[in-house]
Amino acid sequence: MFSSCSRHRRQPCSSASGTGRLLPFPAWKAPSPGCKKEVRRGPTRRLRAWGCLAVGAMLSALWLLWLLGPAPGGAPAPQPPVTILIWHWPFTDQPPELPGDTCARYGMAHCVLSTNRSLLASASVVVFHHRELQTQRARLPLAQRPPGQPWVWASMESPSHTHGLHRLRGIFNWVLSYRNDSDIFVPYGRLEPRSGPAPPLPPKSRLAAWVVSNFQERQRRAQVYRQLVRHLQVDVFGRASGRPLCTDCLVPTVARYHFYLSFENSQHRDYITEKFWRNALWAGAVPVVLGPPRATYEAYVPPDAFVHVDDFSSPRELAAFLTGMNASRYRGFFAWRQRLRVQLLTDWRERFCAICARYPYLPQGQVYEDLEGWFQA
Repeated sequence: MFSSCSRHRRQPCSSASGTGRLLPFPAWKAPSPGCKKEVRRGPTRRLRAWGCLAVGAMLSALWLLWLLGPAPGGAPAPQPPVTILIWHWPFTDQPPELPGDTCARYGMAHCVLSTNRSLLASASVVVFHHRELQTQRARLPLAQRPPGQPWVWASMESPSHTHGLHRLRGIFNWVLSYRNDSDIFVPYGRLEPRSGPAPPLPPKSRLAAWVVSNFQERQRRAQVYRQLVRHLQVDVFGRASGRPLCTDCLVPTVARYHFYLSFENSQHRDYITEKFWRNALWAGAVPVVLGPPRATYEAYVPPDAFVHVDDFSSPRELAAFLTGMNASRYRGFFAWRQRLRVQLLTDWRERFCAICARYPYLPQGQVYEDLEGWFQA
């Protein structure tokens, strides 16, 4: 390490052994007659030697720091957690408990959810659920917004049931929704690889069921239903029929049926809700879907996992297909269950934690100047 300065080190007089070895420091001893010339020039050379040693010591220290420091490509310094402030919890004034490891439970570390509005100035992201903005149960703190703080607009409702977006121009940076092109895409469910054998299908005793709470004659699903029941027996449950089901009763009730009418309340891009994922696939019934085009469903499930209303020229033809199906054809609708399982994504905590997974990749500086135009498209 000191070889670069070796030319500045003075050679001491030969010792009694005559080795003439280069020592790490100058040899301090009384001068001999044979060294008079060297002694005479000693102070200058000693100063040079000490200067060289000082440089060498500095280089040694730098070398040790390099050895002890992180290797290239090593682990980066720990990053501060991403703090997500939920301005108003969806559909309730009583948010759930949010311990520090909430997002870690969903596989997202270094992510903190909070509803404490005093964190507005320091939060990494602030999320606003649209229903509370629409009903004015919550208001945007525009005057207190820190410069550059990203705001997220969140909604899992269809455009038909989303109003007041024209007042939100130029405010939000990111969108969290079921739309596949959202900044934070959170579908109502998905299929995941199955690790073990598939459970047996529930025994079937009835043909078709439908659970509906919001029934309006102007809806397309109401019109299709009115025509379908002329040719097909459909058992209807829910508030609209006067036969409501408790939360824990819905799935076991539907499980007894061969088919379930997964009719969305409105038809919009990517709008596929729990009516498909939970009420049908999760329950073990074949979904008969009315929603976005078949290609949209096929982006998430195999094409032979459901029946689409648009595949038939009329409700009468659809009814004939369902009633005339044999057992072998029916079992084919569940072939996917041998390798895949349904994962429901209905917990708002999991949805909000998904922001952390996308956070490093979200576009900085983006602003939705026309949120209504984007969402209605």
